[in-house]
Amino acid sequence: MGHASGTGRFFGVYLLYCLNPRHRGRVYVGFTVNPARRVLQHNGGRKKGGAWRTSGRGPWEMVLVLHGFPSAVAALRFEWAWQHPHASRRLAHVERRLRSEAAFTFHLRVLAHMLRTTPWVRLPLTLRWLRPDFRRDLYPPPPPHMPMVFGPLPPRTLAPKRQAASMADSEPQLDRDAKATCTLCTCTLQDEDSPLCCPHSGCPLTAHVICLAEEFLQKEPGQLLPLEGQCPSCKKSLLWGDLIWLCHKSTEEEEEDLESEEEHWTDMLET
Repeated sequence: MGHASGTGRFFGVYLLYCLNPRHRGRVYVGFTVNPARRVLQHNGGRKKGGAWRTSGRGPWEMVLVLHGFPSAVAALRFEWAWQHPHASRRLAHVERRLRSEAAFTFHLRVLAHMLRTTPWVRLPLTLRWLRPDFRRDLYPPPPPHMPMVFGPLPPRTLAPKRQAASMADSEPQLDRDAKATCTLCTCTLQDEDSPLCCPHSGCPLTAHVICLAEEFLQKEPGQLLPLEGQCPSCKKSLLWGDLIWLCHKSTEEEEEDLESEEEHWTDMLET
C-alpha cells in the first residue's frame, strides 16, 4: 500500500470574513499552516505578509478552518477548487452563485458539496468554527467521519531543541539507550520514526504510522488513507485525523520550516 500521512503538521484551508463596513460581507479563502499568525498577516496588509486581495480592507475575521489534510499539496488543491469551483471538473454539479446569494452563503454551499465529493470525501478532515456565531448548517452535511468542532485550535506541544537536549542530558544512560518497539510489528522504533500513540489514558499502543494505517485499512482494502479505526490495544474508536494531530510534537526548527513553506506557497499563488 502507499504511505499514509504521518507528519502531524498542520495544513489548513480557512475562510475569512470582512468586518469593514465598507467591504462587509466579502470573503477570502486561503491556505495556512498557522491560522493565528495568518489572520494577523491579512490584517497587517501586504507589508506584513497578507494577500493583496485582503490588504487595506480589514479587519478580517477567520471564521472557520478545515484541517486534517495529509499534505500541503492536498490542502492547496482543496483551496484552489474552493476558490474556483466552476473551473474544477469535480464540482461541475454545483450551481453557480445566485444574484441574491451572499458570498459567505455561496462559499459554504460550495464547501458542503466539496466535502461529499471525491477525493475530498476520503480525507480525515475536521471542520472547525473559530467564530461559532457564524456557524451555519451545511447541506449536504459533512460525512460522519468529519467532525464539526468549535473554538480555537488547541496549542500544539512544542519540544524546542535546546530544551529537549537539556532533558536528554539529565536522563540516566539506561533510559537513553532503551529502544521502544512497535506494538503491531514488534520492530524497534528508530530515532527518525514518528510513532503514533493511542491518546486514551493507560493504553500502551505505540506503532509505526504505516503499521497502524494497515491495521485500520483491513476493512477498506484498496484505500490508501484510513478514516478511522479501532485501537488494537484498548479497542476504542479513533479518528485518523485526530490521532495524527494529537500525537505529533513539533520542534522549533520544524515550526520555522512551516512558516517558510507557507510564505513560499502564498507567494506562488498570489503573484
